[in-house]
Amino acid sequence: MLAPVLLLAAVSLSACQSVPSRSSATAADVPDQRSWFDGTYDNHEQVAQSSGIPVPWVRFEISPLPKAGWYLWKVQQTGDTELESTWAMRSLKSLDGSVELTPWRALVADPGLGKDFDLDQWVALDACTLRGAMTSGGLEVRADLPTCATIAPGIGASVALLPLSIDHVGDALRVRLYADQVRGPDAYTDARLVRWFTGWAAINGAGPNAKSESSDWHMNNAIRIGNEGGQAHVNWRDGQPSGYSLKLERATYRDGNVLVLKLSVVEDASGRAIAFAWANPEATSIGINLGWIQVGLDSASRTPEQ
Repeated sequence: MLAPVLLLAAVSLSACQSVPSRSSATAADVPDQRSWFDGTYDNHEQVAQSSGIPVPWVRFEISPLPKAGWYLWKVQQTGDTELESTWAMRSLKSLDGSVELTPWRALVADPGLGKDFDLDQWVALDACTLRGAMTSGGLEVRADLPTCATIAPGIGASVALLPLSIDHVGDALRVRLYADQVRGPDAYTDARLVRWFTGWAAINGAGPNAKSESSDWHMNNAIRIGNEGGQAHVNWRDGQPSGYSLKLERATYRDGNVLVLKLSVVEDASGRAIAFAWANPEATSIGINLGWIQVGLDSASRTPEQ
């Protein structure tokens, strides 16, 4: 998949990955970007609406590191090619308001994260630094592709998920990954911030054939599901799958003019949605009642751990 992209002239990786120099008079860490980047972003709707060249499913899990202005980017891609890459991203802001995001790659297989984050286990990819500025709505930064391409072969397969441009506005995150070049000059990964919902689901032991007087209810009291194509199994009380799942997604209808939050009951065997309910995209609660299966969900938080 990446062969057309990676057939570029390479130079010594060690020469291009030196630790970036900085002057306290011209740049500073940007600790206030946590509200922009902290969370999970998913391009579920972009994949669902794609036609022609398939769009890979991509998920970004972005979290702040203990050092101010540093973020951990975990990028996962599934589709024809399954890849996962982890980058440490350093944010620097100059006095003129410009912003730099420098990706760092790990030098060890299992680098310390969180309080164990150690810069000695990482190396800066200076050639792939993204430069731009903060805007009234978010952030716009770009890497210089010819410069970044010189070190790409030395990074390995993970370079496919290296950001070349980032646009962040509201809950939308548009990223051009290195692999997106294969899909064309205007290809991007359009992801949105995942909102998490928690709640319950109750299924009658008789399934769709349950009678109104049946009291054989199997409760699922720990449902947790994301609104960008998240799925959760509905189980019997012994923990075994009932054969039905829930799917929660934001969807667009009528040529993009109608946005909805859609909760579906899915038959696992066929993958078919047998019923669904709609709410507005900003809804904090959503539910469905088919008699034999009932669901109630409430907005929980921006991140699944909170």
